[in-house]
Amino acid sequence: MTRRPVRLPGVPVRLRRDPVPWARQRPTWPQARPALIAGALDRALRRPHGNWYVVGASRDVPAGAPLGRTVEGTEIVLWRDASGALTAGPGACPHLGAPLRDSPVRCGTLVCHWHGLALDGRPRAGWEPYPAHDDGVLVWVRLDRAGGAEPTARPPVPPRPATARAVAAVCTAVGRCAPQDVVANRLDPWHGAWFHPYSFVDLTVVSAPGAEAPEEADAFVVDVSFRLTGRLVVPVRAEFTAPGPRTVVMRIVEGEGAGSVVETHATPVTGPGTGGRPPRTAVVEAVLAASDRNGFAVARRLSPLLRPLMRRAAARLWRDDLAYAERRWALRAAGRFPG
Repeated sequence: MTRRPVRLPGVPVRLRRDPVPWARQRPTWPQARPALIAGALDRALRRPHGNWYVVGASRDVPAGAPLGRTVEGTEIVLWRDASGALTAGPGACPHLGAPLRDSPVRCGTLVCHWHGLALDGRPRAGWEPYPAHDDGVLVWVRLDRAGGAEPTARPPVPPRPATARAVAAVCTAVGRCAPQDVVANRLDPWHGAWFHPYSFVDLTVVSAPGAEAPEEADAFVVDVSFRLTGRLVVPVRAEFTAPGPRTVVMRIVEGEGAGSVVETHATPVTGPGTGGRPPRTAVVEAVLAASDRNGFAVARRLSPLLRPLMRRAAARLWRDDLAYAERRWALRAAGRFPG
């Protein structure tokens, strides 16, 4: 068995004693029961979402420039009006279909670069805005026709540390799978130390939800160490929950950075795959790191330098995890998925 890491006085990292090599760690497949993961996924897919979709980071929509995205096959354009408020609507000009993502924004008005139709966020010439929301980290758009559920006035933003005391970074990746395949990946914490040994070691799933888990107990609790170097690690206890059909939240509940969260949002780019072709799904992941340590104020001041490193670490994990999700979709499409 792995011995507890040695505490190093005054610093958050620990030194692993007698680390277990990758091939000799305890197999986790007996605990990672397909029915258990499928049950947690099924409950997540039934949760309300209000027809809201995460489309990117707040920083992706600066003043004076549009952002183009596609959700469920619907082309969308987003920009900021003269007051800085987020505006969203169809991405094709209602006149002759010009791609509005390529049009300039002048004093908060989007001006079509084909024929000069000016859009200030209000209905005009057949163009109708979509409800949009900027939560300070992520931007959301409500698509009632695509979502097909009861709409809500605001998106279901999970509880997170205040942005003023956190370092936030957002990573976006796109895979050939469905949103449920991304969510299922996150509801399988047992794969962490096997599939991502460069980032996670000494992983133990402390508890997992039962078949009829109540809402407040529908969570996976995991003890894991984040790997910094060969033997230097940061041990934490983390909780994984799925508050909606396209969202999984990992929250550190004990250890260094308690209160920090990782929000993983799976947004369908295309509709369901047809003719054997897989759909495309965008993974928009927000990492909000927080700490009560006095030195964390320095980290916040260095956030412009830290954000690229945080995005790079998330992107490396998602190169692996999208391979997992894409494999899951392919097996499901072929009727060969064992779960």
